[in-house]
Amino acid sequence: MSVELKPPTIVAKPADLDQLVRLLEIEPLIAVDTESNSLYAYREQVCLLQISTRSKDFVIDPLAIKDLSALRDVFANPAIEKVFHAAEYDVMCLKRDYQFEFANLFDTMISARILGRKQIGLGNLLEEFFSVQVDKRYQRADWSQRPIPPDQLRYAQHDTHYLPALRDILLNLMAEHDRLEEASEVFAGLCALQPASYTFDPDGFWRLNNARDFSLRQLAVLRELYLLRNDIAQKRNWPPFKVMSDEALINIVRANPETAPDLYDIPGLSARVAERYSNQLFEAIQRGLTARYPKRPDSAPRLDPQAAARYDVLHKWRKARALERGVESDVIIPKEALYALAKSPARTLKELERVPGLGPWKRNQYGEELIRLFAKPSASPTDTDS
Repeated sequence: MSVELKPPTIVAKPADLDQLVRLLEIEPLIAVDTESNSLYAYREQVCLLQISTRSKDFVIDPLAIKDLSALRDVFANPAIEKVFHAAEYDVMCLKRDYQFEFANLFDTMISARILGRKQIGLGNLLEEFFSVQVDKRYQRADWSQRPIPPDQLRYAQHDTHYLPALRDILLNLMAEHDRLEEASEVFAGLCALQPASYTFDPDGFWRLNNARDFSLRQLAVLRELYLLRNDIAQKRNWPPFKVMSDEALINIVRANPETAPDLYDIPGLSARVAERYSNQLFEAIQRGLTARYPKRPDSAPRLDPQAAARYDVLHKWRKARALERGVESDVIIPKEALYALAKSPARTLKELERVPGLGPWKRNQYGEELIRLFAKPSASPTDTDS
């Protein structure tokens, strides 16, 4: 069932933003979402910022209002609860683009995960609790285009309009299941997220599927093609995957083309790119054929046999606890905590304070259990089958 919402208020002038901020400053709760152009630009940016109170919906146009600093105090104010669905990406992007800081967040997706719900997408939750079906046509829309079509604008509005009511439902459910303190600890971690970055990793080609099956000479060619793709993407202001897919890069190396017509037979490589960039592609291939072999980047150090045995014990414990609760394993404790404990097991509750991802609630809930786990014979470093 689709519900016709009252059109949102468009905020596209500094004076309108100032007026909105005065309204938000006295609101105890607001819902927030963003839309970016990651599918259409080399360096994405926030292109739309949606904010809803319990009675009104607003859509802020950051492309029209370059300076959103007026919102800084609203987001940092602990007296105003900010409700997101899947906040991590939004928070990191807003920190990157506007240097915002956050306090007092509530995440409806994380709440659903803590409650053990299997369908945690916003569309699923809106349909379940409000009988609302969201038009998914605009999930891959270019949000940098102006004007924004009315239907696309309504799609963006839906992302925040129901969040206050959804928050109330999930908050009550978590209270019933005694999960509020657990959730609050996770929400606090969202506020501390680092800003998203634009860093290009020149060694990223090592992580492409099947790259590690190549010889060092093939890897040198792949590196040059990978760097060329990024250079073209940056100059054209395209996301790299729209220049050439990862699959196309791998297939070029495998095909080892010798003439321009050979490029047209390579799976995943568009005829447009083959025609326009044939010379640059062959130049990159030739550079790779004569360049020094690439040096494999330092990977994360492997766990020694003793630590690996402890990790196995911890992993099995976490899986059992997750099955018991009916949640995903990382809801119990994050993977980073498993690695830290495997490398340096804690013997006391005080020692658990140094483990990343183990806040006070998790230490109180699972701390004694983890300490007993290390004391068991099954956690012996030589018992790799435990």
